[in-house]
Amino acid sequence: MLSRADFLTLHIPLTTETAHLINSERMAKMKKGVRIVNCARGGLIDEAALFEGLKSGHIAAAALDVYETEPPPADFPLRALPNIVFTPHLGASTAEAQESVGVEITEAIRSVLLHGVIRNAVNVPNIDAKTLEVIGPYLDFGEKLGRFLRQVAPKRCETLAINYSGKVNDVETSPISRYVLRGFLEEAGGQEVNPVNATSLAQILGLKTIESKESAIGEFTDLVELEASGQGETVSVAGTFIGSSPRIVRINGRHVEARPKGVLLLLENNDVPGIVGQIGTVLGTHGVNIANMSLSRDHRGGEVLTVLNLDSAPDESMLSAILGNTNIKTARVVRL
Repeated sequence: MLSRADFLTLHIPLTTETAHLINSERMAKMKKGVRIVNCARGGLIDEAALFEGLKSGHIAAAALDVYETEPPPADFPLRALPNIVFTPHLGASTAEAQESVGVEITEAIRSVLLHGVIRNAVNVPNIDAKTLEVIGPYLDFGEKLGRFLRQVAPKRCETLAINYSGKVNDVETSPISRYVLRGFLEEAGGQEVNPVNATSLAQILGLKTIESKESAIGEFTDLVELEASGQGETVSVAGTFIGSSPRIVRINGRHVEARPKGVLLLLENNDVPGIVGQIGTVLGTHGVNIANMSLSRDHRGGEVLTVLNLDSAPDESMLSAILGNTNIKTARVVRL
């Protein structure tokens, strides 16, 4: 090709294999009077060899938009030659190219807004339609798990560990982690927290995020586990999908089953008869309806974690009435 070409144009990236691809040896193989154009990357052409080829007339002319050193220094030898044209690295600045960029940006924004498909973003991972189909349900679920954990975690957390088990590991999980962080950090960053800046905000706040993947998943086909540590305390929550419905299935290692939406009331109480009825009486007296209840005890006569989905949030007087029962140790309200 080199011996037959009248014009040689370069359209390749600069790598260790392509550096000085056009050197003195290859220029010697070109026909006399060849013209060379490089609008790709500086360094593809050995500029010292190009200078000699242009000066001798073996190469009739050259046009460069890119250079080994940008901008070229004042003593750049090629400046002295009459048979070369320079442009200041603006090969993409044609009317056609600018129109194409505008169209590509519009298509990318449309894909995100209509379908959730992210491509060519600067600071978030690409998410194609196939990946989105798998992880889509986990984005909202991960955000709710993060929001749940923030409300039961120590005020000052040092680490947030996120572990994925099951088929969700077949795709890129970092977008899910960003939504987990968004939910977890909303209290600190308010409405300004989003999946793009969540990782940066975590670093600013001194929160170390650890993401891991595990193949041994035990009783669940899929599981997302979060664990927050700080001030000498560690709390955790885990969730999965039962069919297409998300469920919180573990809190601090206790097995439960709760819907991650609305208002949740978490109680720690002694395992004694009558507690469920007493709790129901207090809620009924204050006009709060129970949508779902899950109980988890460590052993008979031990301690119980009670999780209730409520139709409305309890007020302080109701919480005081609940805590007035000496067998109930803690009462926490979580809003999702």
